[in-house]
Amino acid sequence: MYTLDDIMTDRDAQITVGLIAFFLVAFPAYFAYASEYRSDDSFGGGVADYQVNGEMAYVFLDAGSESIADGDTLSMMFNTDSVDIPDDHIIVGLRLNLSYTEDEAQSGFGCTGDAAPDTITGTASHDIYNATGEGQNSGGSGQHTVQAEWYNASYLGVQEGKSVAEIEAGLDWGAGVGDHTVSISVEAAAGNEPIPTCSRSDGGEEVSYNVELVLLKYTIAPYFDTSDI
Repeated sequence: MYTLDDIMTDRDAQITVGLIAFFLVAFPAYFAYASEYRSDDSFGGGVADYQVNGEMAYVFLDAGSESIADGDTLSMMFNTDSVDIPDDHIIVGLRLNLSYTEDEAQSGFGCTGDAAPDTITGTASHDIYNATGEGQNSGGSGQHTVQAEWYNASYLGVQEGKSVAEIEAGLDWGAGVGDHTVSISVEAAAGNEPIPTCSRSDGGEEVSYNVELVLLKYTIAPYFDTSDI
C-alpha cells in the first residue's frame, strides 16, 4: 500500500499507480467497444489485430438406409430453400456420414473362409467444391465421414495485420446457397472359400447415411496482447 508521500516522491510507486489507473480506464472501454463491434454486421474496420471466434453448427438434410448393388451409385440432391438457417450463421460445408455392415452370402456346407472387405465411397458436392472419401467394412462393419468445405479456417483465432473485410471474405465466400449433392457407391467383393462344397457371393451392401449442412457463426473483436504488460 502506497502513501500519498510515496506517490509524490517514489518513481516505482508512480509507475504502479499509473498502470492501475490505465487498466481501470482501458479495460472497461475495450470490452464496451468489443461488445458494440460484435453486434455490427457491416464491413469495415481498418488493418489491425483482431480476435475471431467461431462456433460450428449443423442443419439436418436427410437420413436413411439404402441397399446399393455392386458397381451402382446412389445420388441425392438437396436445396437450401428447404431448410431454415439460424440468424448470424453462414453455410460453409456439406457433411455426409456413412456407416455400413457386411452382408456377404454363403451357400453349401463346411464353410470356413472369411468375408472379403467391400469399399464404400461417398462424395459431397456443392458448386465447384467437393470432397470424396472411401472406407471399408473389413469383413464386418465400418463408417466414415466426407465433408466438403468452402471457407478458410485459418481466419479463426488471432488475426494480425488484417482488416475486417479481409477476415469476412476469408470466412464467408457467399457460396453456400443452392443445390447440394451427395453420392454413395459400392464396390463389393466375395471372400475366398477353401472348401469346394461352399461358395460365397456379395452383390452389394446396405449403407446408412446422414446428410447435414455445416454452419459457422463467428464474431470479430479488437485484439490486444497483454502478455508483456
